[in-house]
Amino acid sequence: MPTEPAAAEETILRLLAEAGTGRTVSPTDVARALTVGPDWHLLMPPVRRAAVKLALAARLVIYRKGKPVDPTDFKGVYRLGLPRQD
Repeated sequence: MPTEPAAAEETILRLLAEAGTGRTVSPTDVARALTVGPDWHLLMPPVRRAAVKLALAARLVIYRKGKPVDPTDFKGVYRLGLPRQD
């Protein structure tokens, strides 16, 4: 059940736009949006890779425990959010 990197990136950005300013989404929600059925967990690594790529391009922020993290060095549960427009 491989997914195209572009599909994962588009889904992440769509879900973030739907969530609205200041809200975050779970990578689990992204994986479930990419497939139907119980095998969504197989898409977690491609979703993470897409999130890291988007974070390095400054198109999103990866959060852990409510704080931004280095996209090249984080572990555990994380969430995705749009960059703040200050």
